Amino acid sequence: MSQTLFSTTDYPLSKLIEDIDLGEIALPDIQRPFVWKTAKVRDLFDSMYKGFPIGYLLFWRYNQGEARQIGIGEKKNVPRLLVVDGQQRLTSLFAVMKDQPVLDDEYQERELNISFRPADATFEVATAASRRDPEYITDISEVWTGELSHHRYVSQFLDRVSDNRELSPSEKDHIAEAIDRLEGLKNYGLVALELNEKVDEEQVAEVFVRVNSQGEALNQADFILTLMSVHWDEGRREMEKFSYEARRPSDGQASPYNQFIEPEPSDLLRVSVGLGFNRARLKYAYAILRGKDLESGDVSADRRIEQFQRLQEAQESVLDLQHWHDYFQALKRAGFRSDSMVTSKMNLMYGYLMYLIGREEYGLKGHRLREVIARWFFMCNITGRYTGSSESTMEEDINRVTDAGSAEGFIGVLDRVIHSRLTEDFWTITLPDELDSASYYSPTLFAYHAALNILNARALFSTLTIKELLDPGVQAKKSAVERHHLFPKNYLEGQGITDGQRVNNIANRAYVEWADNIDISDQPPSEYFPTYAARFGDDELKQMRYWHALPEGWHQMDYDHFLEERRQRIAQVTRDGYEKLTQKNSVETTSS
Repeated sequence: MSQTLFSTTDYPLSKLIEDIDLGEIALPDIQRPFVWKTAKVRDLFDSMYKGFPIGYLLFWRYNQGEARQIGIGEKKNVPRLLVVDGQQRLTSLFAVMKDQPVLDDEYQERELNISFRPADATFEVATAASRRDPEYITDISEVWTGELSHHRYVSQFLDRVSDNRELSPSEKDHIAEAIDRLEGLKNYGLVALELNEKVDEEQVAEVFVRVNSQGEALNQADFILTLMSVHWDEGRREMEKFSYEARRPSDGQASPYNQFIEPEPSDLLRVSVGLGFNRARLKYAYAILRGKDLESGDVSADRRIEQFQRLQEAQESVLDLQHWHDYFQALKRAGFRSDSMVTSKMNLMYGYLMYLIGREEYGLKGHRLREVIARWFFMCNITGRYTGSSESTMEEDINRVTDAGSAEGFIGVLDRVIHSRLTEDFWTITLPDELDSASYYSPTLFAYHAALNILNARALFSTLTIKELLDPGVQAKKSAVERHHLFPKNYLEGQGITDGQRVNNIANRAYVEWADNIDISDQPPSEYFPTYAARFGDDELKQMRYWHALPEGWHQMDYDHFLEERRQRIAQVTRDGYEKLTQKNSVETTSS
């Protein structure tokens, strides 16, 4: 018979708040920041006031002290319990009953101000109106944290209301009883399931998911962030600050803000671990950062200090703004303009890791590093290299490049992997087959668009390049360029073609300026194409047909034959764009 992993304990709320204040209950940082809206905190107090249950708590009896305490200031005791489930509720209750701010998911301090009207037991999010209304306790925190005794507090509140309107004796009793009941919430009973200290991190994560179907699965990145909170909290806060600033356009100062990604701390952590320890599997990195010898299983404080020093050095490189933005130049060189063309965050972040390995481990810089990373990123995106078993694949790639031995060896390793994936069969068979799709969010489609940018292609029937029209820094009511159905939907419907896979096929769409797209409307290509083609000379028109993979006479072709022909041509243009990235350049290395 299996051993029970938990026990059940009943707590009055006041005991939980006291233990949090003393530091005996702490957050393990395996959940997200405080994300509740203040209205949800209001509803929590309303439910408690009405005597409704608010759910159980899940604690973990933990004896290693690796936790972040709730609230601010120094704590007297080492945590004995970590909150696994109930973080938002306990943080809300502690913040209100102790009148302390919380850090929200944007890493900004936020006050949780809840008002209460005793006359009808109404809870409200504090507003200017409730603050002016003498019928309201402006901020219920004062019921528990005020300097007055409870009796004196109730007496003064009644005097304030009486100054505004006459109160009958029964009304005074009713209001006093309501405030008593509010103050008595400190004795509200909660039930906690306490996992014993023999439960490991993976079991905690599994228990959390099994008992809380709405909760987010806990992962190894969460546990590593927990270790950072204890042993290098400054490093964690640096990552959080970087993540926050990457979401805000810069005011002219150097900033991680970009058009490709709003990274989470866990994304940055993944790159730091890869660079610092040559590991992609975070479960190994967690053990390493605890100071564990992976062969003997021994844990050493000295080893832990040494490993955190390695992580610190790696993170300095990962968060270096020059490295960060130079990497995005490689993506632009590969034809990608913004996150709208990137289907996988893993491809993007692991591409950054490979960039940093080339720079930090092999001294590559400048155009040579940019060119090889551009080729690598193009391949990763068109093949979906890091979708699926991303950690396993990246671990293999890290092992390959760490054995490269030199800058030339590093480039050679990446190019060999690229060539092993982008074979003749890939270009002529696999890619045309994958283009037989109606997806609007396809890595193969975006690779074609990237190739058009590499080739400096103009939009169909336009004198402007696609990359000019796709400029992510320009925002207007209408997108400057739109993906037009070459054979319009209504025209195809009139031909009896209604199947979405055929109508919306990738091969039936091309970039045109939005005004042209509107003017063309539902005209058949046999009507609109000669009109628009007349804008250009023969050479220009031939070049445009090449870029947009249009066979000669396409506008009069059988529709399905057109799709088949165009898929082959799209694949060829995509290949041509990629091959423009394969130019030979001399090696540049850093002087350091």
